[in-house]
Amino acid sequence: MSQPDSVLQSESFADLPRLPRDEGGPVFAEPWEAQAFALAVKLSEQGYFTWKEWASALAGELKAAASRGEPDDGSRYYHHWLATLERLVTAKGLTDPAAMLVRKEAWADAYRHTPHGKPVELGAGSSGPSRP
Repeated sequence: MSQPDSVLQSESFADLPRLPRDEGGPVFAEPWEAQAFALAVKLSEQGYFTWKEWASALAGELKAAASRGEPDDGSRYYHHWLATLERLVTAKGLTDPAAMLVRKEAWADAYRHTPHGKPVELGAGSSGPSRP
């Protein structure tokens, strides 16, 4: 069993009633969730952080959310996953908050200007994907 699988299986999904799932277990509700998951796994595989370090950072994010009074029902699980990812890549010097903000704004602009039913893509002049 891979490290990400063992981390996921160690969590009690029965305690997260709003975490999307099918008969096989948890599933991604939105494409960005799958992308954030895959990015965390890939960065760990490439040695930017260990999976143990990732799990600890995610646990800290979930604990902080609980202390803010956010419901622990799974409905915001991947929001916490993404916040953890953003925090770790910043701490590791892979990017910085300003670059992430520029990137988010570029995607939001692309989304607003993409016709319904068409794939959202960044234009040639926008900040392209940063590769670690």
